[in-house]
Order: sequence, then C-alpha cells, then structure tokens
Amino acid sequence: MAIQSTVKTFAGEKHRYPDFLHAIQKTFKAAAKERLFLTDTPELWPLFLNNLPEAVHQEYTCSACRHFVNHFGSLVQIDKDGSLHSALWIPKTVPAFFQPAVKALQQAVEQAAIKGIFVSSLEVYGKPHTGQWRHMALTPPAKIVWQSPLTHAGQYRAKKLEEFNMLSRALNEFSAETVDTAVRLLRSDKLYRSEKVLGVAEWLKALYADLNTTPNLQLKAHKQWLAVANAPEGFCHVRSSMIGSLLEDIELGFEYEEIRARFAEKMHPLQYQRPQTPPSAGNIKQAEKIIETLQAEKALDRRFARLNEVKLLWQPKALHAVKSSKQEPGSTGVFAHLAPKQNAASESLKLPSQTLTWEKFERKVLPDALKIELLVPKNQLLSICALTTAVNDKAPPILQWDRVEQRNPFAMYVYLGGSAPQDWYLSAGYVEVTGLCTNPPHWYKEQSHQHKGMILLLKNARDRLHQTAGLALFPETLKSEFHPIRKTIEAFSKNGRLQGFEESSACGLFLTSTGTLNYQLRVTTELGVQDYMIDRWD
Repeated sequence: MAIQSTVKTFAGEKHRYPDFLHAIQKTFKAAAKERLFLTDTPELWPLFLNNLPEAVHQEYTCSACRHFVNHFGSLVQIDKDGSLHSALWIPKTVPAFFQPAVKALQQAVEQAAIKGIFVSSLEVYGKPHTGQWRHMALTPPAKIVWQSPLTHAGQYRAKKLEEFNMLSRALNEFSAETVDTAVRLLRSDKLYRSEKVLGVAEWLKALYADLNTTPNLQLKAHKQWLAVANAPEGFCHVRSSMIGSLLEDIELGFEYEEIRARFAEKMHPLQYQRPQTPPSAGNIKQAEKIIETLQAEKALDRRFARLNEVKLLWQPKALHAVKSSKQEPGSTGVFAHLAPKQNAASESLKLPSQTLTWEKFERKVLPDALKIELLVPKNQLLSICALTTAVNDKAPPILQWDRVEQRNPFAMYVYLGGSAPQDWYLSAGYVEVTGLCTNPPHWYKEQSHQHKGMILLLKNARDRLHQTAGLALFPETLKSEFHPIRKTIEAFSKNGRLQGFEESSACGLFLTSTGTLNYQLRVTTELGVQDYMIDRWD
C-alpha cells in the first residue's frame, strides 16, 4: 500500500516519510546543477524494500514508488576523476529509519557502469500523490527539462550514445602522439583555415591526456561519458570530420608539405561543409518542416548592416581645438597687436613611416588615434568585406554566435580570392576609416573556430556586385539544427538577395590574423600625422 503523510512508529522509533521525500528532492536539486547520467543497474526496488525492516514490507509496497525507484533511482553525477555520485541517495541526509535502504541503493548505482546521458521532457518524475497517499517523486529544475522542438529526449539520448561510440572508435584508432602532432601543426598557423579545426584538436589532446592518467577502465569510461556530455556540437564526430582526415594523414606518414596541401584542398571555402550537389526533394521537404518548427522563416531574410549598428572598437574622434597662438579678436592687452613667431619646422617636419604588427599598432597607436586613413593600392585584389544582419531582429537566432540571451545576428562575407577596390566604389589613394570592429563572431564571446581578424570600415564603401552575393548564409556559420538541411539553405542563399543596399555603410578591409598584411595607414593624433606600414598580425 502507499504511504500516508503521517508519523509512523516501528521498533520504538519515529520515522517520517515526508522527511525522506524532502531529503531526496533536496539531494536531486543539488545534483541537477551538473549533467546527469543513467547507470546500468538491475531493478533497484527490491534493494530498497529488502533493506527496510521486514515487518513494514507490506506497508511500503507501492507500485508508484516502485516505478519511480526503477526508472529514476539510477541517476548519477560524474566527478572529474571519473567517480560516480548518486543523484538521489545519500544516507546521512535521510531519517535513520531509511538509511540502510538508501545506503544499499547508493552502493548499487555508484558501482555500476554508465549506460547513457539522462535528459527528460517530464516536468515531474514519478507520481507525487494518489488521493491521500504520497509517493516518491521529484520536480526537476525548469532549466533541465528537455524542450527541443526538433528532437525528443529519447532521440537526444540515442544521439549521445552514438557519439560515445564514435569517440571510442577514434580513441582506439589514433594515438595520443598523432593528436599531439596535429595540434602542433594547427597551432603553427601554417595550415589553411586551421582555426576551424584547432578547437576540436585541443579538446582531443586534453581528453587523451586525462584518460592516459586513468588506469581504471571503468573510471576511464566514465570520464569519456563526461566528455561526450559536455563536448561542443560535432566534436565527437572525429572520424567523419576534418580532424579525422588530418589525423589519418599523419598516421599514414605523409610528409609535411603533402599534409599541408591535402588539408588546404579540403578546407577550401567552396568545399568545407559546402554542399556539392543541389538539394533533393526530400531535403527541401525536411527543410520546410524544420524552418516551420523553429519559426525561423523570417530569420532567413538578410540585409546589409549599417555603421551605427556595429559593435566598434574604435571610431574617429573630433580633432581637439588647437588654441590659437594669437590673441582672440577683441583682446585689449597692450601687446595684442603683435604677432608671435610661428614654429614652421614642426609644421613641415614629416617623420618616416614605421613598420608595425597590427597587435602593436592596436596597443601603442590606436588609443591616441583621432583619424585613420587606409592607402588603397592600385591594381591589387583586396579582402574587402561587407557586414550583414537580420532584417527581422525579433526572429529566432540562426547563427552559431547569436543567442537569445545575447543577440548578435551580424555576419560578414568576402569574395574568394579578393576583389578589386573599384567593385566597392573605392579608388586608389587614401580613404577614411569610419570605424574598427572584429569579425562579428567575436563581438561578445570568443568563438575559437571562427576566423579572427580586424575589419577597417571604409567611407562610402559598398558592394557594387552585391547582386551576386546572395544572402551570404554559409553552412559552417549556422547553428547545428540546420546542418541536416544545409543543401537547401545553400540553394536558398544563392537565390536570395540582401536588402538595404542603399543604406549599406559597414563595408571595409578585413585584416586576417594569419599571413602577411602589408597595408599602409595614415594616423592623425593631437601631435600630428604619422604613416604606419602594418606588415603582419603579431
């Protein structure tokens, strides 16, 4: 029978079932701050019942409580060292009457192996009441209730199980030395667009190091589950991603130049994560369903950004008024009619150009810069870019770095191989820099897999060829929910048109954080004008 909310007496001791229920709820609330896992334990209910005094077995026999213990009693947390901690059962927190039963449950779940990540869309675990009777049940914190509109909790658990298996195969196939070599190559900045792969490589390196210090196989498996649970999207897909391709080339013994060439070919912007064939009818239908489910149709409308919307690191400052060396008109001083000597040398003296890295320029020169001008060279293709943003700022986020709690729908595009200045209404010679900003993914939070760099926004620059730019939505910049329909998104982007061309005022030169730069800047400060050649990033 189920248990009433009353004081029960056995063997001269009082035991309160409500206190027991409150204790496991409190324990679970603390545990739910971390990721939860299911252990591979046999039916737990007999352990609970058999560790209560035999005289109360009938009193505590309850189908609702049995269902709860068997379905949710095996929940655990994983510590950094791989050890398990029950998410419900801590003997010292419950009334003495229940401690033997709770201790038995704790030992069972903490000695078991992990069988999966736990997520649930239920707002209540178990059945708290039936009539006057109270049962074992939990109310999870709202933040852990599974609410994805595209996948239900069971699909997510299955996905994570497959990721655990994929990661296991990669750990068995590639050695720690191979991963270390990959990280060294990627950190050298000699591999094309290495930032796209460095993050997962460093994650793998840290995981290998952690697992290699754990001789116990069960603890090692627990650590791997913890890594899978906390891994960024796609990191566990080692074998089917670019990091897997790089690791395989290293394992096969290719020389550095061949590795570099093969990597560059696969990381080409027209190849990496870009569909090579048009979308099928099935993919289009799937895309329609996903976009409708996410209510993201309006989020696909894009326009050119305006300067006053951009998160700027620097913009021109008004030149401070230089005090006239002459007396102000109307001065009545006795020497007001005399003209002072002018320091002609300081006005005509021109200092030679300095060569600096961008890092040093930003640190030493930029804080005092009142005005910056870029020398647009003749007959040279430049990495000129345009910033874009969402037409509907209330539409849901679709970019990886755009979040509900910190909106950032801005992105940029450049033409592969560069573009001519005249295609952006720019002529050779000095042009005013209207502002500086970083690549939009880095405006609010570091996005290690997105390219770093600085954008010098230029006065009157606009994309003359904007009709060919489409919507500039690229698969590698979209949230993971859109990955299955990237072919349809790509086709949609190519056929679309950016709005707001006439108001476009956030276009300029993109200074890449890798490779050489060789751009000349003319900077005006309160002390005068100085030319600087920016030869590289750092």
